[in-house]
Amino acid sequence: MKASVFVGTSLDGFIARANGALDFLPPGGGEPHGYDEFMATVDALVIGRKTFETVLAFDTWPYGEKPVFVLSTHELAPAPPGAVIEHMSGEPAEIVAQLAAHGIQHIYVDGGITIQRFLQAGLIQRLIVTRVPVLIGAGIPLFGALESDITLKHVATRQYQSGLVQSEYVVA
Repeated sequence: MKASVFVGTSLDGFIARANGALDFLPPGGGEPHGYDEFMATVDALVIGRKTFETVLAFDTWPYGEKPVFVLSTHELAPAPPGAVIEHMSGEPAEIVAQLAAHGIQHIYVDGGITIQRFLQAGLIQRLIVTRVPVLIGAGIPLFGALESDITLKHVATRQYQSGLVQSEYVVA
């Protein structure tokens, strides 16, 4: 199974403020920067509970009818109408095995802790990181402590009129 990350960060590497707020990101995602094209390639999303709760506050459910597997040991808030949500818990390798057994071939992994856990487990193959030209000074980091280095191979870097800079990597 292929697992990819598509995430926006502040220039200083934070995916959200300490309270989970995403107010530093461009409204509506800003100018087109490949998100829709990326989403067309994934079969399902795997996100953490905090990310799920953040997304629930959006004006509209951003994932359409794509299956979203929310990782948590806690009960989940109710999903919006039309959302396809499944509650899961366990180690990343177990989750990937369960999803693969259901025929899912490409997952989009999102949420700070979830991304970190899947990276440490060696389950992420592709990272697309879009840096927003803002420094927020503190918040939830994209990457955390690692047991060992994770070597990446640069694929491409794109810049956008608004100042967004997007780099794509594959895990070597």
